[in-house]
Amino acid sequence: MTRPKIGLALGSGVGRGWAHIGVLKGLSKAGIESDVIAGTSIGALVAGVHLAGHMDALEHWACSLNRMRIMRYLDLSMKSGGILGGKRLERLLTENLGDLSIEHLPKPFITVATELATGHEIWLRQGPLVDALRASYALPGIFPPVELEGRPLVDGALVNPVPVSVCRAMGARLVIAVNLNADMLGSERAQLAKIAEGQKDNGNSLPGGFPSVFPGAFGAGMLDSLFRRDGTPSMFNVMASALNILQDRLGRSRLAGDPPDVTIAPQVGHIGLLDFDCAEELIKLGEEAVERSLPVLEEALTVLQP
Repeated sequence: MTRPKIGLALGSGVGRGWAHIGVLKGLSKAGIESDVIAGTSIGALVAGVHLAGHMDALEHWACSLNRMRIMRYLDLSMKSGGILGGKRLERLLTENLGDLSIEHLPKPFITVATELATGHEIWLRQGPLVDALRASYALPGIFPPVELEGRPLVDGALVNPVPVSVCRAMGARLVIAVNLNADMLGSERAQLAKIAEGQKDNGNSLPGGFPSVFPGAFGAGMLDSLFRRDGTPSMFNVMASALNILQDRLGRSRLAGDPPDVTIAPQVGHIGLLDFDCAEELIKLGEEAVERSLPVLEEALTVLQP
């Protein structure tokens, strides 16, 4: 039986994006291979590395992250347009992906970014892969804008958190969307549980005694320190919570206007946006989400076959 052309839209989610690794593993295990892929932010990163043939290395690296290892990639730079300069992560990507171009990947691939000057949605479909990935995950306030062809670009989550429309434009008949921002209630449940346990912010310094702008982000979880001891939100908690709301609300609007045929929504709301050290759990949650979606996927493949 022939099957429809499949598009895979990997959405934004910052540290929760490791769940995309589990989704890709789950789809592969089920024998479902996409023909075109679009990615936003961390979704673009995972998709690009996957298409470049380095998924095993990415999974190994992600699962090896802990608080101290994450600190090695934080090049604090208040003069670059973001809290972090992003050069260490750029070097890591370049070491593994080299000068590979998007057009040389085995499947059509588009990353989504936002033009800072105009707010326009930018689709990057050719040129250096590393530059396109950096532009797509350039979270405003955290990473500096990435200038490509004279345009300053930032995180694509500001305009298209789950790029279903991009897959449609690439000719996909069946679009599978992976939405990491659908479990807002999970974050509320996690925070209420922490408050009930009486857990508070316990440690606001980076190695070397520098004040931390990431209170609790790489420890038990970003949401553990949603409120300081005086009861007021921290600067970064406000930024991260606002981003989470933006991605959720904008994602709902975009998906309502151009709904995917199948949505895979890992239950990751209890994990903080910057909990990059939770890769093993996130990968497992991604695989479990695929298993739950298999009946719908199989039905969609049958209904939408040519």
